[in-house]
Amino acid sequence: MSEFNDDAPDAPPDDDRFKWQLISVLFSTQPLTPALARVLFDAAWNLYRTDGGSAQIKAPLVEGRIDNLRKDMLLGTVGGPSFEATIDTERGHGTVRFLITRQGLEFMAQSTPTSQRN
Repeated sequence: MSEFNDDAPDAPPDDDRFKWQLISVLFSTQPLTPALARVLFDAAWNLYRTDGGSAQIKAPLVEGRIDNLRKDMLLGTVGGPSFEATIDTERGHGTVRFLITRQGLEFMAQSTPTSQRN
């Protein structure tokens, strides 16, 4: 199991594309803010591109664990690889099941240097 640490102060600011176009939430016991969605997306993307099974999440907003479910799922016409995160935030403990959308995969494939791709 690896660790995803999102404490980088030089991380690029969130842009509107990250708010709700890159992940689709299948189930959540907690409300997701755009910042929390971004942390989950980044951790899921890291697992997806490295074919990892799970990782610890440690960020200013959240701590927990994310698992790569290694299945593609569909929600209506939106589909992609699925993940489940067990998280602790200032609002308490929760579970989030989500997928990375095809738009998210395409965006990250274009944004990621070739040397870091699978």
